[in-house]
Formats: sequence, C-alpha cells, structure tokens
Amino acid sequence: MKTMLHTLALTAMVGAAGLVPATASAQEPGNGTTIKMARASWDSGWFQAEIYTKLFEELGYNVEGPTTLDVPPFYQAVMQGDVDLWVNGWFPAQDTYKPVMEDQAEVIGTVVDRGALQGYMVDKAAVEEFGIESLADFARPEVREAFDRNGDGKADLVSCPPGWLCERVIVEQLEDFGLDDDIATTTAGYNAAMADTIASYNAGEHVLYYAWTPNWTGYELKAGEDVMWIPVPQVEGVETVPPAEGLETCVADPCYMGFPPNDIQPVARKDLLEANPAIESILTTVSIPLDDIFAQNAAMIEGDDDIEAQADAWIAENRDAVDGWLETARAAAN
Repeated sequence: MKTMLHTLALTAMVGAAGLVPATASAQEPGNGTTIKMARASWDSGWFQAEIYTKLFEELGYNVEGPTTLDVPPFYQAVMQGDVDLWVNGWFPAQDTYKPVMEDQAEVIGTVVDRGALQGYMVDKAAVEEFGIESLADFARPEVREAFDRNGDGKADLVSCPPGWLCERVIVEQLEDFGLDDDIATTTAGYNAAMADTIASYNAGEHVLYYAWTPNWTGYELKAGEDVMWIPVPQVEGVETVPPAEGLETCVADPCYMGFPPNDIQPVARKDLLEANPAIESILTTVSIPLDDIFAQNAAMIEGDDDIEAQADAWIAENRDAVDGWLETARAAAN
C-alpha cells in the first residue's frame, strides 16, 4: 500500500511539473528563439520599433537590437540574414527593393495605413488670404513677398534634411516647375529650422515648409487646423507621381503632393515567419495610430528621449488591444 501511494505521489509530481512548461510554452511561444531587429535611421520611427520589440518579448522572444540602419543597409542585411525584420518600411517608396529581396523577405502587415506622407505645407491663414492652390502660386509677387523672411526677394522654404534623397527631389522640382527664382530653400538642420518656423507661425507670420509623416512637427502644427498640404503644379512635360486622394488636409483633391503617399509596413525574413506563426500574427494585426506617433515624436524633440518608457506607457494605455493581439498570436502558434 505504501509503495502504491509513493508511486501515485511521484506520478502526481511529474504530472504537475509537466504542466509548468506546457503553460509557459502556451503563453510564451517564442521562448528560446532570438529575433534580430532593426530600426530606421530616422528617429521618428523608433517608437514603433520599440512597441513591436516589447510585444515580441511578451511572447517570450529574445530580441537583439534594434540595430539602427539606413534603408539600403537594411535591405542588404535582411537579404543576408544579418537582421530578421524591421517595422519601418515605406511603400511604394521602397518598392525598388522588392525584386531583390523577394526570395528572402517580404512586406507584411501595416503599421500605419497611408501614414507616410511627404510634400509641402503652408499655414492655413495664407491659403485663405492669398487663395493658394498649389506651389505655383509662389511665383506671384504678393505671395513671394509674404514668405520672404530675409529680404532676398524669394519665398523661404524649409527644405528636406541635407543629404537625403528628398532634398535633391525638391531642388529638381523647383527647377522643373520654374520656381527656383521664386523660392529659396534652407540649408540648416531640419529640426532647428522647424523650431524657428513654429516660433514664426506662433508669432503670426506665414510659413512654408517640406514635411513628412510621422514627424514631431505634425503635433505642433496640425494639418487641417494650422497648416495645409499644397500640391505641386501640373506642368506639361513634367511627370509627377500619382496623387493622394481623399486627403482632407490638402487644398485640392486629388492632391499631387510631388511625393507618393506611403504605407508604413514591416519587412521580415520569410524563414522567420514560417517558423514563427506568432511573429507573423503580430506583424499582420498590430497597428499604431498616427496621432500617437506624432505625440511621442513631439515629446522626444522636447527632450523626453526615454523611448522604452514611452512604449511601456503606450502599451499600458492600450492594454485591451495589446492583449487581444497577443492572444491571437498565441493561438496562431498552437
């Protein structure tokens, strides 16, 4: 009898011990797997990368990085297997990389639908005062004079950050549209130039600047309230990219912004996705509101650079949605 009870006790202990790894495995399907994360070189994308990193960690994955990479190095690294994924893809801007990566990686899910816009913005008061309909209106003397801040006879445009592809695009567009004698671009760093621009706007001056989203400036100068997107002119012989449609914050619809509207999307290695349905589930279900990214970017510019704490706070504030995403990912893994 004693032997039988001893055997039953041992059996119960083994059974109970066996429940622990099974439960842990169900809650943390990524236990024992490492993800090599990357993030974009532009800091307006770091908040999103941190949120996804923390979601992967809640599923038990060990996350290396994120490693900060510019666009070409990321695609080279993901093709070579040096990194597994990032959530900072801009498409169609990065469509040129699809053919070369299609055997190793894929675009999957959407962080922000049509969240990546680029183009020219002007204060709403000027739109109403001068009837501005496109960038071509800056050839009008009264408009040019209203935006001439240094007295050189040209409207001043805060341009794209020096060295970026969009800087060259802006210069070429001004030449193509015959506006290079009417508009002068800045050469200062973007954040400093935009801080000055916002101060000028708050002082009641007119402002013209290049912008992209998500970006901290969208929190300080709200599209549709403070500023408006303005299209580039349609000039015979000058090709322009397809317009954004239904954009209520632009003075025209469709809005030929000069830059294609982009979705912000993850890019991940196929072998990682095939082996980890939970990762695929997170990438296909998670999204982050653009206004939340604006707010974090603004806080970062104002000196709050604790991105990990900001991501923790966002997850806590959106716990119901987060728990739903995690449960869906756990179910996908089983």
